Amino acid sequence: MRLWSLHPKYLDARGLVALWREALLAQAALRGMTRGYRRHPQLARFQKHSHSVGSIAEYLRVVRAEASARGYRFSAKKISRARTCDRLVVTRGQLEFERRHLMEKLSRRDPERRAKLMAIKSPLQHPLFRVVRGGIAQWEKGTPPRPTA
Repeated sequence: MRLWSLHPKYLDARGLVALWREALLAQAALRGMTRGYRRHPQLARFQKHSHSVGSIAEYLRVVRAEASARGYRFSAKKISRARTCDRLVVTRGQLEFERRHLMEKLSRRDPERRAKLMAIKSPLQHPLFRVVRGGIAQWEKGTPPRPTA
């Protein structure tokens, strides 16, 4: 599961569809509607939020808006009606980690999109997040991707 902190506009079509599905799964886990994924590291930042279901619903709304802008039809009915105005925190280090991770994926799947992202010095975060100083998040798993050239 990957719940990107980067703005969904940077994802390729395959990545955007995968994000939608994974965020819906995260919503189900946060609502207690699934047996699995409740302890998935990617859910940690949402679980810490006082309105966890509202925060994932706000996250999904942005993903759906990006999909709609591209001509996809993701159903708004699948998103919880819960809301929150509070933003979550993401560190600059986490955003850079995710950027490098996405660059690796795009090098195989969408080199043209990768080239456009390479030209961006500081990619935007998903609007749910507020950027602060810091390194890679503790909940992040795996080996850090190699720096992009």
